[in-house]
Amino acid sequence: MLAAPMHRHSREDEYTFVLAGTLGVIEEGIEITAAPGDLVAKPRGRWHTFWNAGDDELRVLEIIVPGGIEALFRRLGEPGGEYSPDTLPALAAEYGGEVDFEATMPLIERHGLIF
Repeated sequence: MLAAPMHRHSREDEYTFVLAGTLGVIEEGIEITAAPGDLVAKPRGRWHTFWNAGDDELRVLEIIVPGGIEALFRRLGEPGGEYSPDTLPALAAEYGGEVDFEATMPLIERHGLIF
């Protein structure tokens, strides 16, 4: 399962601490996997995405600083909050973000991910 389309944010730095499972990450075009105990940094302004890269449940601690982007996550979780490649870019822009669906599709196909 892909967590988000390829994206970047201009206001926040994002850190993912892997608790269980295998995390797949693309950060600025470099693809890595991370295991329990690994910390992956995704600094503001850099293109990235992440997904469950294994067969087991993936559990992570996601740290995003400074705060504020949680309002976007709340909107995405609202009933009727299903966004598409046509509508998500405008919503992301309200929070200083950009999404790139063209860069996301090859990743989905390469790894057989669901989004």
